[in-house]
This record gives sequence, structure tokens and C-alpha cells, in this order.
Amino acid sequence: MSATATDRYPEPTGAPRALLPWASRAGAWRRAAGPHPLLLGALLACLLGGCAEEPLPQRRISRDDCLGEVSLDRLKEAIARCDTVVAAFPQDPQPLNERFLLHTLAEDDKAACRDIVRASELAQKRPAASLDPLLRDDLRRRLADCRSLVPSSPTGGAASSPGDPPAPALPSPAVQQLPHQNR
Repeated sequence: MSATATDRYPEPTGAPRALLPWASRAGAWRRAAGPHPLLLGALLACLLGGCAEEPLPQRRISRDDCLGEVSLDRLKEAIARCDTVVAAFPQDPQPLNERFLLHTLAEDDKAACRDIVRASELAQKRPAASLDPLLRDDLRRRLADCRSLVPSSPTGGAASSPGDPPAPALPSPAVQQLPHQNR
């Protein structure tokens, strides 16, 4: 003997069938089959819409970010990242000193010397005790390297005016020691 839908879901008593369409045989079959597909679709859309991925919070720029991840085959990207750091810390000589290294690796001595001249100017404006002694020594040595590259005038002075950054004619001694294919 097989059970019918009405055997499993008895019809309610006391209410007319017209007022309770879900209690009909077709309604009982739908309830036995599960929730309506549109209801499932709406529920699924709400769940997936609520799971939208939020962008990760951006890390704050640090003055030490210039030399964080340097690769010679991606040197332009490292210089661009360092440009951002220099812009974020315009009165700090350290990012300029680090960008000097990147420009030196990129064999752009003119840009490197421009950075070291600016970094030296910023360092001179600071009290001596507030600047790292290693940074002060780096700036002094690198500035001397850049000044040695400036072509001299016949009177023995520099060919450029004091406010102009030096225009090196030869690579710095530090660059000459690096193994480059173009040298």
C-alpha cells in the first residue's frame, strides 16, 4: 500500500481549501520537495553579496622603504617606490641618501649627485646631534665623490653656480667598482 501526499500531510480541518492553497495536494508536494527555488536564489545572492572582498588596508610609508626590496632587474620600480618615500619625507635626508644608491646602480650619476647635494643641504639644517653619525659620514663621502666629478673651470673653481647640482662627467668611484656591462 503506497502512501499519498495527503497521508503524509493531512489536510487541515476547519478552514476552506480556497483560503489555504498550500494545503492542497500540489502545495503539500511543494512543501515536501523543499523551499522554493527563487527563495534559495535570493538567499544565495545575499550571502555572496555579503562576502565581497574588502581591499586590504594600505601600509603607511616609512622612511626606510627605499631599499626594502631592491632587485637589479626591477630597478626602475625601486626608484619609483623611493620617489614616493622622498615625496612623503621632503625634509629628511635619509630617503635621498638611499635614492642616491638606486640612481648609482642605475648608472645615473647626475640624478644621484642631485639627491646627495639636496640631502647634504637638509642635513646641514639639522642639529648635529639629531642626525645619525653614519648617515652624516655617508653624505660627506658621497658629496665629495660628486664634487670630484664636476669639471673645473680654468680658475680652479667649480664650473657650475653654487645653487646648481653638480653635473658629473665620470661615474663615481663607487660606481666604477661595480661590475657593469656598459662600462
